[in-house]
Amino acid sequence: MTMSVAVIKTYVKACSQSTGTKCGIVENQSEQELDSVHTAANKKVFQGEIRVLEALAASGLRSVRYAMEVPNLTQIIANDVSHQAVESMKRNIKHNKLEGIIIPSKEEAALLMYQHRSFSRRFHVVDLDPYGSPCQFLDAAVQAVHDGGLLLVTCTDMAVLCGNSSETCRAKYGAVSLKMKSSHEMALRIVLQTIESHANRYGRYIVPLLSLSADFYVRVFVKIHTSPTIVKQSTSKLAMVFLCSGCETYNLQYLGKCIEKEKGFKFSPGDGPPVERLCLQCQHKHQIGGPIWAANLHDKHFLSSMLQQIGNEEHSYGTAKRMIGILNVILEELEDCPLYYSLDRLCAVVHCITPSLLQFRSAILNAGYKVSLSHTNRTSIKTDAPASILWDIIREWTKQHPVKRKLEEGSPAKVILSKEPSIKVSFKVRHDANPISRQQSLLRFQVNPEPHWGPKARAKASLCLNEQIEKQWRKQGKKIKMKDDHLKEYPCKKIKMGECTFGDQCKYSHELEEKEHQTKCEIKENDSSPCTTSVKEPC
Repeated sequence: MTMSVAVIKTYVKACSQSTGTKCGIVENQSEQELDSVHTAANKKVFQGEIRVLEALAASGLRSVRYAMEVPNLTQIIANDVSHQAVESMKRNIKHNKLEGIIIPSKEEAALLMYQHRSFSRRFHVVDLDPYGSPCQFLDAAVQAVHDGGLLLVTCTDMAVLCGNSSETCRAKYGAVSLKMKSSHEMALRIVLQTIESHANRYGRYIVPLLSLSADFYVRVFVKIHTSPTIVKQSTSKLAMVFLCSGCETYNLQYLGKCIEKEKGFKFSPGDGPPVERLCLQCQHKHQIGGPIWAANLHDKHFLSSMLQQIGNEEHSYGTAKRMIGILNVILEELEDCPLYYSLDRLCAVVHCITPSLLQFRSAILNAGYKVSLSHTNRTSIKTDAPASILWDIIREWTKQHPVKRKLEEGSPAKVILSKEPSIKVSFKVRHDANPISRQQSLLRFQVNPEPHWGPKARAKASLCLNEQIEKQWRKQGKKIKMKDDHLKEYPCKKIKMGECTFGDQCKYSHELEEKEHQTKCEIKENDSSPCTTSVKEPC
C-alpha cells in the first residue's frame, strides 16, 4: 500500500507540474501526433478534478490513505459489493473526516467501471486489488481509465502464475506459465501481456511504470494510452518461451517484428523457432510457455523521480528503507533482457559447488557482456550473454573445482561437462561486479517477517469474528476425523483376541464383532456346551 501511495503521488505531481493540454484529453491533434502520444504523455497536466476509483475497497483503508497522503485528489470512489464492507467504509470515512473526498459505493466492480467508459466519466487512477486473479475486471478497467491515466493491478494467485497449474493460467491470463527459476518475473510479464491484450481490443496500449514482485504477490503500475496505430506494435512486444526440460536454458521467440522505415513502420510475423529439436547444451526436449510481455518492465525515468520524492519525504513512509532498496535494485536491472538465470540452479544442474555471486558476475563482465540482479531473486543472473557463454563459465569453474559425484550417462550434467569451453574465462573479481545498492548496504531483499508468512484465507463478510473463530476450531482436524470415520467400516482385529483396550474410542468398528458374537450365541442356545468365542464381555 505504501508503494502505491508513492507511485500515485509521483504520478500526480509529474502531471500537475508539467505544461500542455489537459491530461487525458487530446484536442485538435492529427493522427501522426496521436501516434506519438506516449512520448508526450509527461507534457500533459491535470486541469480540474483528479478522480480515483478503488474498485474492490473492502474496508476502504487504502482510499483513506490516498485521501490523506496524496495531494490534489478531488474525488475517490471506494467501491465494494458487500453491504458490511460499505458500512465499514462509512465508519472509516467519518472517523477520518473525509466525507468530502471519499464516496462509498456498493456496486459490482466490473459493472461500475463499465458505467464509466464514456470519456467524461473516466477515472485518472483505477486500483484493482482482488483476492486472487483480477482477470474478470480487466476488460472493464482498461476502458474506465483516462488517456494517459494510471491503472494499478495486484495478483495474489502466484501458484498459477508460477507454473503450478499452467492450464489454469492459460484459461485466466491467456498464457501458459512454466516452472523455472525466473518464474516470478515471468508472472509479471504474463500479467502485463494480459492487460495489454485487453487494452488492444479497444485501440489502447500500456506503458509500464513499475512492475513489482514482493512477498506473495505481484503488482503492476501501468499507464493507459490510446492509439490504434501504436497498438500494431504490440505483437513485437510479445514472445513465446522455449525452456529446456534438462538444464533449464531458455530462449525467446518474438511473435512479430516491427522495423522502422522513413515513411513509418513495417510489420511482419516473427521468425522461428529459435531452438533445435533438442537443447544444444544438454540434448533434452523443450517446453513451450507464453506469450509473455518481452518489452521493458519499468520506466526508469519515472522511478528516479519516485526515488527522489521518497527520499524527500522519508518520514512519511513506514517502509521507506525497503522501498529505497528495492527501487535501487530495479534501477540497476538491465533493460531488454527478459527473464534471468539463478546461480544456485546453474550449479545444481551440474552438481558443482557454487561460486560467489561476485566471481560469476566478474566472469560475465570479463567476457564482454553486461550483468545485473533482478529484484525478484537475490541469486539472479540477468544478462545479455547467450546461454552458451554461461555454460562455458560453469565448465571452467568445474575444471578448477571438480565435481565429486559420479554423473549418469545422458544426464544434463554429463552432456554439458563433456564439452570444452569455447571462450577464455577469467574469474578475477572486478569492482563493477559489486552492485552499487550492495555497496551502500541498502535493504534490497526483504526476509519473511514471521514464520508461515503468506496469504491468509479469503475474508468472509457474512461471518462475524466470533463465529469465524468458532468455525475454525470446529473444522480443525476435519480431514483426520474423516479418515478415522472411514476406518469404522472395518472390524477391529484386537477385539477378536480380547485385547482391544480403547473401547468406544477405537478407530475401528466393534459392532461387527459384537453382532457376529451374538449370532454365534443364539446358535448355541440349545447347546449344553459353553460358548468359547473371545469377546471383551462374557455371553
